[in-house]
Amino acid sequence: MSAAPTIVLRDDAALRVFDTGQGGLPVIFQHGLGGDANQVAQNFPDQPSYRRLTVECRAQGGSGAGGKRPFSIAMFADDVLAAADAAGLDRFVAGGISMGAAIALRLASRHPDRVLGLVMVRPAWTFDAAPRNMRPYVEVAELINRLPLAEAREIFASSATATRFRSEAPDNLASLLGFFERENATVFAEVMQAIAADGHGVSRAAAGALAVPTLVIGCGLDLVHPLATARELAEIIPDAIFAEVTPKATDKDRHFAEIRAAIGGFLDMNFNNQDPS
Repeated sequence: MSAAPTIVLRDDAALRVFDTGQGGLPVIFQHGLGGDANQVAQNFPDQPSYRRLTVECRAQGGSGAGGKRPFSIAMFADDVLAAADAAGLDRFVAGGISMGAAIALRLASRHPDRVLGLVMVRPAWTFDAAPRNMRPYVEVAELINRLPLAEAREIFASSATATRFRSEAPDNLASLLGFFERENATVFAEVMQAIAADGHGVSRAAAGALAVPTLVIGCGLDLVHPLATARELAEIIPDAIFAEVTPKATDKDRHFAEIRAAIGGFLDMNFNNQDPS
């Protein structure tokens, strides 16, 4: 990752953009809901042959929220495309984690002339907006909106949702509890509610018409990013490669290492020594 991010101004939102500035293969890789460029760095195999660009989405990482509403996956995808334009990236591989995977899928479907390939890590959406697996984000946001943060966290920690997640998806639970600790918890609650109720806007038919190399990565012990979601996307997108990795809740280091290896292998197999122009 570059030593310091650059800033792209979108409306009145100052967005941080990280660009490794090296390598012949441009890859735009986006974080998940509530994530940042550090999350991307854990999952992406940065090396000299790739040039990776990551935009920290509005009200996430070090990016400002701006005044434009509602927040949406379409808004974030447009921001990413604007950052690609500013960086001079005409064609690129689009990828991301969870929400970032939804952004990447939208870019691949809406801008086929620009997207060379697609990487989706732990996707949370198939083709319907407001999937059930995103409801815990709404639950957290509603508590943040109506109660002091400490009280809201305590109530959620003892909820039926938290009880289930504690036994079936402890890593998801840790992320959800962390949202109560954010400095911008109130504005981020807006983001959570909007994104959890949203979708990427790509139909099953449109996904079935994609004609780019695609990698879909999923894992178990994850209620927010069901393994079945990753499998379904891999089945619908023509010739997509599916990879199942060790659950993050079981072994974080192995989880990240396997994701980086899968992405690196996919990129090298499909794009090594290719000119993206």
